[in-house]
Amino acid sequence: MSSQRQRARQRIILPVSGDLKAAGRLAVLAGLLWPVQAAAIAWAVSGWVEGEVEPAHTLGAALAFLLAGLVRAILDHRAGALLFRAADATIARERAAMIRREARATAGIGSAAVASLVVQKLPLLQPWITRYHVAMMRVSVLPLVLLALSFSLSWVVGLTLLVAGPLIPVFMALVGMAAEEASRRQMDEIGSMNDMLMDRLSALTDIRLLGASERATVDFAVRAEALRVRTMAVLRIAFLSSTVLELFSAIGVALVAVFVGFTLLGEIGFGSWGSPLTLGEGLFLLLIAPEFFQPLRDLSAAWHDRAAGYAVVADLDALDAAERASMVGSGEEAEPLAGAFSLRTEAAVAALPGREVTLPDIVLGPGDALAIIGPSGAGKTTVLAAIAGLVPLAAGRISVCGSALGSGTADGWRRRIAFVPQRVHFADMPLGDWLDPRGTGADPWAALRLADAEGIVDRLPEGLATRLGETGGGVSGGEARRLMLARAVMEGGDLILADEPTADLDTETATRIIAALDRVRGEGRAILVATHDPALAAVMDRQVAMSA
Repeated sequence: MSSQRQRARQRIILPVSGDLKAAGRLAVLAGLLWPVQAAAIAWAVSGWVEGEVEPAHTLGAALAFLLAGLVRAILDHRAGALLFRAADATIARERAAMIRREARATAGIGSAAVASLVVQKLPLLQPWITRYHVAMMRVSVLPLVLLALSFSLSWVVGLTLLVAGPLIPVFMALVGMAAEEASRRQMDEIGSMNDMLMDRLSALTDIRLLGASERATVDFAVRAEALRVRTMAVLRIAFLSSTVLELFSAIGVALVAVFVGFTLLGEIGFGSWGSPLTLGEGLFLLLIAPEFFQPLRDLSAAWHDRAAGYAVVADLDALDAAERASMVGSGEEAEPLAGAFSLRTEAAVAALPGREVTLPDIVLGPGDALAIIGPSGAGKTTVLAAIAGLVPLAAGRISVCGSALGSGTADGWRRRIAFVPQRVHFADMPLGDWLDPRGTGADPWAALRLADAEGIVDRLPEGLATRLGETGGGVSGGEARRLMLARAVMEGGDLILADEPTADLDTETATRIIAALDRVRGEGRAILVATHDPALAAVMDRQVAMSA
């Protein structure tokens, strides 16, 4: 466990340690100004009681209080800016590294788990970074300074604080172990619920057709209840530790108040060094006593943030260690691969996380059309991904344009192919820009006519300037597929890979997609589709069947 925490600190804290140390020093300086403000208040009040009502006396105390408060506010503001800059930089770094890696080397876990880590869990690092380390620096300095000031005026007050103070971190350490475990269970439950949500949403049509809506609802209710239980466990620990902390703090401050009050009334004649406490000294002790406990209270609150942070880093480490299927090549922009178009697979086996998929032997030339058919789970989509160089090979060979598909040719090969995925996705940009991924500035209408999509654009309120939602809000599923086909045509590749282009479409819409693909093939482009649709497979030149 200690080694895991050490790695977590090296990963999250060490890169921003400069900002954290600077912010901690500023926060400590700000905290050291409170005794100055407390002394100004005590001096002013004691002067009023003792009859010193000169304006200069009151004005001097007020100016000292306001000046110290202004400097304190400036220091706190600057410390907060450093802390949130460090937190934002850390979250942005981890998020960018995760997205970049997942785009090039997919792990064998659900996309929902990755999404929950990126969107929901990573922000939980912010309280750990912005609160815990500053609280640690404050608690290592301020209570000692305030304790020394208390002892300098009254050994009873100093002894009271000395006894009450250490009880808080001892209890905090005991609670911290339970808090860390509870936070880890909560993080696991969040990931599990997101996995279930993505799984049910992707199968929503099948669930409704099979009449399993009620069962899906019950499953969600069970999972939501489990998350509620995990969350309440974390909150119970947080409230318990906060209650105990406030109890010790209240008792400590109350004992100081009782001692000071009875001393000023003359009922207690011991506890100070020689002469009895004056009104000003008593007020000063009363004002700094709560501040003695404040850094400990801040650390207690930040202790739970630390536990949540460790739980997030544990998930990051687990994702780092997951088995992956790395993209072939760098994924960077490259010149199109030279040579006449050709595609051949020979005894190729794709390497996926935890399993392998045997690819059928395929030979394609210009204008050829091939359908890969087979049941769900047979690996049809994997075949397309392997041909695009998105999945590495465990054995065999894929030849493209007369060369072996490898790290030196994959990026150039991808410039000669276009992909039509099963799930539509539109970027947040005008449709005309989205249809031209290479940014050539070419007229899109020829591609739209070829894909039978020009009427779709004509019906949009702003035509090519329209921004569609991520899933194609404003167009039907079939229309979105035809727009994606037009985009693939505009990419200008020699080969179009289409994954289930007619899935979940009615017969008329599917027929229009099939006719559009046939027209694209007539332009001399090769077509490779993965499909369950016998009508689409029938218009291809050849069919290759895969078994589960």
